Amino acid sequence: MRLHVDQRHERVLELVRERGSLRVAELAEELGMSAVTLRRDVEALAAQGLVERLHGAVVWPAGQPRPAPAAAPPAEGLVVGMVVPTTEYYYADVVRGARRTVEAAGARLTIGLSRYLPGEDAAQARRLLSTGADGLLLTPSWERGCPKQGEGLWTVEQETPVVLVERSAPLSHPAARLDRVRSDHAHGAAEAVAHLAGLGHRAIALAVQDSPTAPRLRVGYRAAVEALGLTPVSASPLDDAPSRSEADRFERTLEYLCEGVASGDVTAAIVHSDADAIVLIPRLQARGVRVPEDLAVIAYDDEVASLADLPLTAVAPDKHAVGAAAARLLLSRLGVAEPGATDSDAGVDAAGGSSFARRHLDILPTLRVRVSCGAAVAAP
Repeated sequence: MRLHVDQRHERVLELVRERGSLRVAELAEELGMSAVTLRRDVEALAAQGLVERLHGAVVWPAGQPRPAPAAAPPAEGLVVGMVVPTTEYYYADVVRGARRTVEAAGARLTIGLSRYLPGEDAAQARRLLSTGADGLLLTPSWERGCPKQGEGLWTVEQETPVVLVERSAPLSHPAARLDRVRSDHAHGAAEAVAHLAGLGHRAIALAVQDSPTAPRLRVGYRAAVEALGLTPVSASPLDDAPSRSEADRFERTLEYLCEGVASGDVTAAIVHSDADAIVLIPRLQARGVRVPEDLAVIAYDDEVASLADLPLTAVAPDKHAVGAAAARLLLSRLGVAEPGATDSDAGVDAAGGSSFARRHLDILPTLRVRVSCGAAVAAP
């Protein structure tokens, strides 16, 4: 229903009094008015001294009292929905981090599992929203960790706040505008290369399984090899032709590393994941390849690396921190601050709104040095 001019003026004054300042374009959109009509109304109110107009914004007059911004509401009763491929292995810690943060704020976390099934991400998100979720933490089953052209548009069509977890989108994709928190896997791979180079290795191989993590590992690996002036080595055959099964993956990776060591072209390797490395190392040893003497190994992930017969040096993404940070960001979008946090931590801007800039947060993995990289052997 179209508002009478007096009703429009009253609504403009109400919003500006509440928030202190608003851009004209934002105010027009919120009131469902044309920018031309709103500018006319603002000029009329400014002529009466009821508001001030400054650089495309409407400002409450200086010296005039206005209500203080409302405190961030308590999280009690809020429900955070989280869609992940699985709660096993990698995502177990991500979920734990999110759950601890959500529950510490007095809210509740509910989970939906996609199991990497086509279309299941969106279905689980709809289910969680239908049962009362106020916001969503999403890890879509994007094959390369980011959506293809035309894929994943449903993530930006939600009416509730959304934070991507361990996922990102290309700059040209609408989902690139969403908040996200992820591990910086490229940095983790580069750290592993730099560590091996520091031990004297010039020819370092990368053996990764086909997963959403693999593209970022390749980016970091290649950047570090180039930056450090290391010897390029032939790529793993799995880079061009993904494995058909686990047995196929292990067999082809084993042959790749054995041939590299035998030819003298490879002296060190980064293996994703640590579970794969635990399987591969005994097979390498059975083929006469000594670890770390003939082949220094750094595993990626640190789920079970320390439990190997030969403790594995590993890059450890801080999955718990990723889940916790994503939950904090979503809670702040919902206007919830942690105890002792400021208004800005709760997503409350200077005008009393909740529209702070979108955030892309990368959390750096940690390198944990053990025996398999040969650091103990190389030490004086």
